[in-house]
Amino acid sequence: MNRSLFFADLLNTIADRGRMMLNLVRGDEPVSADSLARLCTRLLSSQGEASGVAYAREILERWRALNADGRLAFLHVLRDRFGTDHGRLADAVDAYRDAPDDHTALALHDAAEPARQELLRRLNLAPGGIETLVRMREDLLARLTTSPDLAIVDADFTHLLSSWFNRGFLVLRRIDWSTPANILEKIIRYEAVHAIHTWDDLRRRIEPADRLCYAFFHPQLGDEPLIFVEVALTRAMPLTIAELLADERPPVQPRQATTAVFYSISNCQEGLRGISFGNFLIKQVVEDLRRDLPGLTDFVTLSPVPGFARWLAEQAGPSAAEAQNLVANQGWHADAAQRDRAGEVLLALAAQYFLEARTTSGKVIDPVARFHLGNGARLERINLLGDLSPRALRQAHGLMVNYRYKLDDIEKNHELFAAKNDVAAAPTVRRLLPKAVVRPATPRLLPPGRSAQP
Repeated sequence: MNRSLFFADLLNTIADRGRMMLNLVRGDEPVSADSLARLCTRLLSSQGEASGVAYAREILERWRALNADGRLAFLHVLRDRFGTDHGRLADAVDAYRDAPDDHTALALHDAAEPARQELLRRLNLAPGGIETLVRMREDLLARLTTSPDLAIVDADFTHLLSSWFNRGFLVLRRIDWSTPANILEKIIRYEAVHAIHTWDDLRRRIEPADRLCYAFFHPQLGDEPLIFVEVALTRAMPLTIAELLADERPPVQPRQATTAVFYSISNCQEGLRGISFGNFLIKQVVEDLRRDLPGLTDFVTLSPVPGFARWLAEQAGPSAAEAQNLVANQGWHADAAQRDRAGEVLLALAAQYFLEARTTSGKVIDPVARFHLGNGARLERINLLGDLSPRALRQAHGLMVNYRYKLDDIEKNHELFAAKNDVAAAPTVRRLLPKAVVRPATPRLLPPGRSAQP
């Protein structure tokens, strides 16, 4: 018998009997944020495991029955009624100051933790608890723009979900044409980079021997993928997405391939946004491919540049103005003269975008770049007209880039990026940077009375 199913059935039985024992069958009682708050208080004070599972299941079932306003009210209940006990925390701080040792430090740690975290842990006891908590955070994330005061609640969700979804709990599975249809349907639905339009389209992505797909799953989420990556086996680093997705293309025998191209990485669960899976996924897939196909010597991406067009629209100066005028014509890329001139200007500005432009907090602007550079990759090449889809033309004026995962340099590149936001880039990329935007060397200070030589 499947152990997971047995355990789930056992939890359901415990929860059902616990609900009857605790008289939790709702009947006509209205469901509200206040009624959930009372149950949450009982859950935190419950001692028995059966009663805890029963309360947790009832709370999550009632939460699922809430409308949008009720769910927002419940999030505010979590913020206002299940935060940190500041009086207890102040006492723990005083105790630690009076006698700083491991015992008072542990008491201080316990006192600093909001009651929300223990509440979420106990809610996770319910059958299907972790899935409902992921949906609850999805609802929370959708409200942060209009209710930024809920960020403190999100911090607790993030802290716990990062633990529950760490690499040790994740299962890597190959997705191929024999994978169950319910999972394949989700791959079609969750693909976020290069849309999969039909089942035949999906088949071309995963059935040929030189096309691979891998996904991470969590045991408590069943057949719901967390993130997946699509891989092409080739003999060279690609310039365009069209050459990888072409209906008619010469297949490559996997044993003859030299390059593994990661051309699409899609996160599947909005409620797990910000929980890092991608770096583990790429590293695990690289390890598996090196083991199975020792002829592979190059690991690269073909990646989108989702923020470039927006950044370019905000730039001033002659080069930016010229580029803006050139790409204003919807068919600029089909005109040879316009395409050649736009290529010169766009590639130079793209180099500036990656190497020089920063957010107000000093980070690299492009989110895809931050992901791959943070994993230790090198910006290898900027490809003009790498993607001519309407979305890519709108977001990046057709640009795509290759990041290279050179295994001997990954650690060094990661450390430099993490410590200094230094972008590891190939010399060919750096040479694209216009001289006008290259930072000048720091001027040498001269003694009084001396002037610099012409």
